[in-house]
Amino acid sequence: MGCTAGQEVRCHTTLHSPTGWHRSGTLLIVMFCLAHAVLGAREAGAQCSARDVLQNQLRLKNVPSPGAPGIPIRSAVDAPVWKTIAIGTFVDRFTLMGALDAVGCSVGNLAGEVLDNPAFSLSAVKTNVDLFAVFGAELGFLTDTAPLGDIYARAQQLGFALAAAEVAPQLRLQYFDQPVGEFLIIGMEPINTRNGEPVILTVANGGAGLILIGQDGAADAQISVRSRFLFARPTGVETTAFLPP
Repeated sequence: MGCTAGQEVRCHTTLHSPTGWHRSGTLLIVMFCLAHAVLGAREAGAQCSARDVLQNQLRLKNVPSPGAPGIPIRSAVDAPVWKTIAIGTFVDRFTLMGALDAVGCSVGNLAGEVLDNPAFSLSAVKTNVDLFAVFGAELGFLTDTAPLGDIYARAQQLGFALAAAEVAPQLRLQYFDQPVGEFLIIGMEPINTRNGEPVILTVANGGAGLILIGQDGAADAQISVRSRFLFARPTGVETTAFLPP
C-alpha cells in the first residue's frame, strides 16, 4: 500500500499472496493513509496562517489599505465601494464555523459567543453586499475618540447603513490577502454574549494570521477615530465611484 499527500491525496493497496499482509496490518495502513489524507486536505485548504497571507499578497500584488484617514466624507453616495462580498452561502452556523476552521481562520472567544448566539442569523438567499471602508475621522469627528453610538449615528446620517452580522465571518472567508496590522470593525448591531455584554465583530490581521474577533459594542464605548469601519449600502441607493477589487 502507498500514500501520497498534497493537493490531492491518494491511497492504493497492492495485494500479495496469502502469506503477505494480514488483515490487521492492512487496516492499520488504511488508517494511516486516511490520517495523511485529512492532514493533506487541511494543509491544501489553509489560507489564514501568516505565511499563507503573505503568499496571497505577493501573488495578488496586494496594495496595503490606507493607514490614515482621508478627507471628510460629505455623503455616502459619493463614497467608493471598498469590496463586494457574498452572503447567504451557508445553510447554518455549524457549516459556517466549519468553513472557518477548514481554512485555519481563528475565532476569538467573544466572536465565538456572537456566532453561537441565536440572534446571529444567516441570510437564506445568496446576495452580494457592497462594503464601504470609513475611518471615524472621515465622519467628521475631531476628537481622538468618539462613542460608538455617535459614530453609527453620524454614518447613517451621511447615508451609510449598518451591515448584517453575517458580513463579518463572510468577509473573513473572502479576504485572505488582508494586510498585516489592519483591523476592520464591522458597523453592525451588537449581539450579546452569554453574560449580556454587547459585542461587535472585527476582521483582523495582527501579524500572526487572519482572525475574527469581538470588541465592546456598547453605545458609549469609546472608539479611536483612526479606527476603520465597514458599512453597507442602504437598500435602493446607488453609488457611482468604485475602487478596483
